[in-house]
Amino acid sequence: MQRFSLILFIVMPVLVQAQKKIDFIHADVTKGRIVNGVRVERAIGNVQFKQNTTTIYCDSAYFYRKQNRLEAFGHVHIVDDSVDITSLRLEYDGTKKIAHLRQNVVFEKLKIAKLYTDYLDYYRVKNEARYFNNGKLVDTTNTLTSEKGYYEVKTNLASFKKNVVGVNPDYTLTSDTLQYNSKTRIVYFRDLTRLKDKEGKTAIYESGVYDTRKKISMLTTGVMETPSYKIVADNYDLDDKKKYYRVKGHVVMTSKTENMLVYGDDSYYDKKNGISKVWNNAYAAKVSEEGDTLFVTADTLVSIESQDPKKKRLLAYHSVKIYKQDMQGKADSLAYLPADSVLYFYKDPVLWNGENQMTADSIRMFIKNKKIDRIYMVNNSFVVSIDSLQNFNQIKGRKMTTYFADKKIDHVNVEGNGESIYHALEEKEIKKDSLLVKVTFLAGMNKIICSNIRINFLEGKVNTIKFLIKPDASFFPPHKIIDKDRKLKGFTWRADQRPLRKDVVRKSVPKEAKGGLP
Repeated sequence: MQRFSLILFIVMPVLVQAQKKIDFIHADVTKGRIVNGVRVERAIGNVQFKQNTTTIYCDSAYFYRKQNRLEAFGHVHIVDDSVDITSLRLEYDGTKKIAHLRQNVVFEKLKIAKLYTDYLDYYRVKNEARYFNNGKLVDTTNTLTSEKGYYEVKTNLASFKKNVVGVNPDYTLTSDTLQYNSKTRIVYFRDLTRLKDKEGKTAIYESGVYDTRKKISMLTTGVMETPSYKIVADNYDLDDKKKYYRVKGHVVMTSKTENMLVYGDDSYYDKKNGISKVWNNAYAAKVSEEGDTLFVTADTLVSIESQDPKKKRLLAYHSVKIYKQDMQGKADSLAYLPADSVLYFYKDPVLWNGENQMTADSIRMFIKNKKIDRIYMVNNSFVVSIDSLQNFNQIKGRKMTTYFADKKIDHVNVEGNGESIYHALEEKEIKKDSLLVKVTFLAGMNKIICSNIRINFLEGKVNTIKFLIKPDASFFPPHKIIDKDRKLKGFTWRADQRPLRKDVVRKSVPKEAKGGLP
């Protein structure tokens, strides 16, 4: 056993030295000389060297046998396992196993990718190639260029630094730092990266991965933009093959054509079917040119696209609330049809304008010139307002249309089963502390039944009432008014449910990304 160990101790250094030695295999012409005390062998024509599994070919070379290094010129060709390299010049240190290649360098990982540059250092021990004065990596899918970079042979991982540009049939990207696996065709975003695809969509991402074969991305903190929309979010899960995109965290979706912004924490976009869905803290903002924005919030918001403008719509369902300076409301669900500029409210809807409350089984709001033009109410329709003495003036009918002017109710038309309760108020001057003071008091209550009614408003309050078909009217002086007669059947006052702006606009501001993402 001791003898065997002694043999290993003697043989191992010799084997290690043999592994490091460069073997001079062939040259058409060989000349030797001494330069500065060092023997140099000049090899010319079909020159070949070998070190272990590495073979070096060239047109001519200077071989420093004792120093175990060489300088090669003209049609330099290195073959090393799965690597094939060509250049015009080479300096090779056989002891450190480092190759310095210059001019028209082509570094090829066989059947995987090619790297083009004029300056490349190949570290055989590390199995790593580095370039530092512009390089280009090319495979069957992608072309990537940068000022600096390196390629790890074993892992097929290429790293790019400074002015990175990537091009493939689907997109062009730019970045300052990026990695790419030439075997798996996966791109790793390590810094702010900008992409532009063939359809004109642009995107900016802070980090993440993109599988260029499967066309699947998992990205963080970014913005996507097309001529018609823009999306900002914390996380993206994108499938370009299926055209299905999942976006999460501080989502802001902007429709430029509709002047609409949609916010939420979870969303997806099904491009094939033209459906996008947003939920968790979801709300939408419809911006008008006058700056009077309509806000809509719900458990879930759905946008449906179509080439037919009449089929486009925005849906909101469950716990719908709206807020506008001149209008607030709530319902179970809502539909907005951009082609007709109509908002449909379903299931127990209620709207407020100034001191007026509107309820019905279903409500339609018509927008004209980006302003509320009229509201159409169907079945169990009510318009209720409260006066300065806290009396409830009520209008009831089967169908009711409320018309607006200058953001206030102008008049209401009742069609069928019309009923009205209206409290008449008067003002008197009374003397108080030697001063004349105006006092408002109740003069009486009108209760009228008439199939069709028109109620005119002034400054958002009931002014005059016109009864169109044989009204049945009753007037009750104050002392004859009893509580049960002061409310029409089905009346409810729901002011405590009226949304404030903070009840609708509840989304937090998206986090600011590195590099100044919007």
